[in-house]
Amino acid sequence: MDVSRMPTMESVARFKAALRSDKGAFGPFMIGTDPAFVEVAGYAGYDFVLLDMEHGTTTFQTLPNLIRAANVAGVCPVVRVPRGTDIWIDQALDVGAGAVMVPQVDTAEQARAAVSAAKFSPVGTRGTCRFVRSAAFGAIAGSDYFAKAQETCVILQAEGKKAIENLDEILDVPGIDVVFVGPYDLSSSLGHVGDIEHPEVLSYIEKVIKQAAAKGVAVGCFADTVESGIRWRNMGVKFVGYSCDTNIFALAAKADVEKFAK
Repeated sequence: MDVSRMPTMESVARFKAALRSDKGAFGPFMIGTDPAFVEVAGYAGYDFVLLDMEHGTTTFQTLPNLIRAANVAGVCPVVRVPRGTDIWIDQALDVGAGAVMVPQVDTAEQARAAVSAAKFSPVGTRGTCRFVRSAAFGAIAGSDYFAKAQETCVILQAEGKKAIENLDEILDVPGIDVVFVGPYDLSSSLGHVGDIEHPEVLSYIEKVIKQAAAKGVAVGCFADTVESGIRWRNMGVKFVGYSCDTNIFALAAKADVEKFAK
């Protein structure tokens, strides 16, 4: 077995190519903890699976098996870490995340801290250990691992009004691959809780897309439906986080039941 392959990093390369493409990168949030759903999502052809540790039920005990399933199916494992500390970023990358998504980033200082936690020296301050899963538990030479692992992606969530007010400074922080807008959190911060189609919410999202494009940073956004994801893509969004595993299954099941009942 060629342990030097680093399957997560191979999927990161494909993920980055999707980000650069006209169609962008498209993938579901995964809030469950069954590796089978992650594996199936990979076989379905998504560009990434977003393993959600903020609103999902995944823990650091279950996360490695979800990432293994992503590796089997060849899909990039993006991990949304819990908010609050850089240790979550470090641990997610240690077990094989290809990208980390960091919620509730409101300032350039927070952005710099997130990037630093995700990168080894001299770029950042990530803890240095080659006996972790992402280094095949030491089977990969340290020099190879530390160099290749610097290519993992950093996705920061600019979710509220404060973040967008500070967006120019956030976008100037080196090492950010994607700035992700959370329409629901944004709607809440603007006083339109849950109304993600409100004109003020849409106006703020358009502003983020334009500012990020001017600074050469890719923009991500959440989409409830494929149709809204296509709309975001047509507006310049390159990373579409789509619905979630349980909702995708629920809608497909409901449609089947309705067809059978006719």
